[in-house]
Amino acid sequence: MTTAGTAAATTRTWQWSALGVLAVLLLGAATRFLEQNVPSWFAGSGLAKAIEFPVYAIVLGLLGNAVLTAAGLRERLSGGFRTEFFIKTGLVLLGASINLKVIVTAAGPAIAQALVLISVVFLFTWWLGGRLGLDDRLRALLSSAVSICGVSAAIAAAGAVQAKREQLAYSASLVIAFALPSIFVLPALASLLGLSPEVAGAWIGGNIDTTAAVTAAGALAGEDALAIATIVKVTQNALIGVVVVALTAWFAFRVDRRPDAPRPGAGELWRRFPKFVLGFVAASVLATWYLTTVTAGHGKEVVGVANDLRTWFLILAFVSIGLEFRVASLREAGWRPVAVFAAATVVNVVVALALALALFSGFSAA
Repeated sequence: MTTAGTAAATTRTWQWSALGVLAVLLLGAATRFLEQNVPSWFAGSGLAKAIEFPVYAIVLGLLGNAVLTAAGLRERLSGGFRTEFFIKTGLVLLGASINLKVIVTAAGPAIAQALVLISVVFLFTWWLGGRLGLDDRLRALLSSAVSICGVSAAIAAAGAVQAKREQLAYSASLVIAFALPSIFVLPALASLLGLSPEVAGAWIGGNIDTTAAVTAAGALAGEDALAIATIVKVTQNALIGVVVVALTAWFAFRVDRRPDAPRPGAGELWRRFPKFVLGFVAASVLATWYLTTVTAGHGKEVVGVANDLRTWFLILAFVSIGLEFRVASLREAGWRPVAVFAAATVVNVVVALALALALFSGFSAA
């Protein structure tokens, strides 16, 4: 091909990619519209309030996928489906919502609960996934999602282990499917068991896998329960980076290493390590420092802007996942990931309740 022909082909590629980005933005705007307006359209429905943006984003992405595939445009536009960029940017911004000072000074029991709960549930899920023959990358995603904080943890783990987008979509779908009923079931069970608000909040925060669903369930259980649930969940969120480091090392030394290959060195670990995790930590440190230097109201406004940007980038990420989704990979997975996630959820419920009773009985949220 001549130089002029190459330049023309490059120009066409960029044009199609730009149109792909535009498609993602339009579907993202539609997602945001539904997220903000569906609860008011169905004001009497608790379910409508509980549905989070990943549901709308993935559904619209899948619809867009079907339409563009039928029109023969999906492959041409695929250069604009920048899933990895949107995910990494969103997770960096997630760090700005984590105030390390609050966790260190006001959440001793929450830190203890998070460390024990994440370890037990992650290892159980990893073990069961291995027994049922799941792909190691899907095991990593499911284990991270159910033990830490759902969709965000699955996204971070996907970057660390280089998982397929279909595996991430599957994991996210399972998180959402299990989180929605938990919003109503756990507060009802807490009331039935006569749990104190603090114990109920710790149980909810340690169990439900998404922050928005934790907030909804905590609100149903009362203000004191909501305060504890939020601290517990934020504490677990902060441990995403630790788990990602461990997964990076494990996959470098054990999963992806050939028997005849030399032992990976520090350089190989650094090459494989998802650098956006450093941005996540830096954003958390900066946000913590900033909140200690400004008035409370102004600090919350700035963090609120960062949270809104985070939501936008994650919406675009999930839209892109839907647009890139291929059914064939999920058919290969079958029923086993659902069984693993369900069993791990049961273990999470039991262990989280035991830890909440042990660490938060007699604890005051005041």
